[in-house]
Amino acid sequence: MSQLKQTLSDNIKTSMKARELERVKVLRNVQAVVKQIEIDRQTELDDAGVLEILQKQLKQRQESLGIFTENGRDDLAAKEQFEIEIINEFMPKQMDNDELAALVNAEIAEQGATSMRDMGSVMGVLKNKTAGRADPALISKLVKKALQG
Repeated sequence: MSQLKQTLSDNIKTSMKARELERVKVLRNVQAVVKQIEIDRQTELDDAGVLEILQKQLKQRQESLGIFTENGRDDLAAKEQFEIEIINEFMPKQMDNDELAALVNAEIAEQGATSMRDMGSVMGVLKNKTAGRADPALISKLVKKALQG
């Protein structure tokens, strides 16, 4: 069992003992998604696979949060925010903008990238180097800015 799945399972047990029912619901939901994907793929996920699922779950909730906030549904927005905070507990520490910009510039220099045609190869490497620690949309924005400017 991957370390991330074990941590998730341990957190469910701890939350059940503490009678944190809303937290247990969120954690069980995430665990169910992980198990369903393992069944669908007929394989056991490693930490990278579980992290990918957590990122997707986080993104879905962030999109919902934006929609609920925009439409004045503060009750639903608060629920989404609560779930985001719980899922974030399992995510690796995020890179700050300066650290990310330095990594982008270093990768562009290393590959000798000079135009937007090189963006795909730069993004491919950066996606692997920053897995779970940076938003791909932000990385893309920084790469575009560096290659165009």
